[in-house]
Amino acid sequence: MIVLKSPREIEKMHEAGKVLAECHKEIAMRIKPGITTWEIEEFVDAYLKKIGATPEQKGYRGYEYATCASINDEICHGFPRREPLKSGDIVTIDMVVNYNGALADSAWTYGVGEVSEKVSTLLDVTKESLYKGIEQVKIGNRIGDIGYAIQQFVEEKGFSVVREFIGHGIGASIHEKPDVPHFGLPHKGPRIKEGMVFTIEPMVNTGMHHMKMDQNGWTARTVDGGLSAQYEHTIAVGKDGITILTEQ
Repeated sequence: MIVLKSPREIEKMHEAGKVLAECHKEIAMRIKPGITTWEIEEFVDAYLKKIGATPEQKGYRGYEYATCASINDEICHGFPRREPLKSGDIVTIDMVVNYNGALADSAWTYGVGEVSEKVSTLLDVTKESLYKGIEQVKIGNRIGDIGYAIQQFVEEKGFSVVREFIGHGIGASIHEKPDVPHFGLPHKGPRIKEGMVFTIEPMVNTGMHHMKMDQNGWTARTVDGGLSAQYEHTIAVGKDGITILTEQ
């Protein structure tokens, strides 16, 4: 069942989204060669605590960290660690913020130092694909229109879209209906209605779209060692249009 949110609930989620967006801005200023994702983890934990927010994914299904920190060929759910990032790396920081009982979810991929032209193109295409998907969020359209727009754009640029991890509704809990794939056919799936709140979060690979799981049971990575990037926003559908709740 898709739970529609009231304008008041959406406004509360927007406040959580603003907190999350500001946190990402702070992270962006800290990403450089030599920093560790463990330092980013500690910063996020302290930052959220200072302003009265909490990292909602910490403890979710046993996950131990405030952030997911996925490096290079890791698609998602990478654990923060103490190895320094190197120039040319990419790192995706994904987090869910709880602020006064309302949730927001966003991920962003950062280039570390000087990245190659191929990496820069991957980041640009992945980010643009997110906004191609957002363009399809209109009352009366269907969820499938989002994934179709993303897949068509990404594949035209020579990259691939991960299938196993998708966007999702969000509200009282991190994962709600509807499921929001980043691939598929147009005019399929639930109709988009006023009051829906969900994430769009394409994960785009330089090589094949296939993935494999690490032994930790959380971290997914590309099967061919190709790089993977991700950008994610939480979107609310209102009577007069959409609001990107996690806009930076």
